Amino acid sequence: MGLFFHPLFIPVAAFAMVVLIVAIKSFGKMREKELEAHRELRARELEHERKMKELEIGKARLELEKTRQVKAA
Repeated sequence: MGLFFHPLFIPVAAFAMVVLIVAIKSFGKMREKELEAHRELRARELEHERKMKELEIGKARLELEKTRQVKAA
């Protein structure tokens, strides 16, 4: 007789199917969490860049004020 007619085929196949479904769902959730972490990291990076630009602008303003004071004196 063939493999499909073995008495343990249906229970083993059903168990393997459940394991496969659980594994696929787990990988999907893991991928979703990974993408969310990348989005959060990118948002933090953009916020950091914005703050750095603000600091550079502030620094340039201070240097401009210093040069104006030196020229006025």
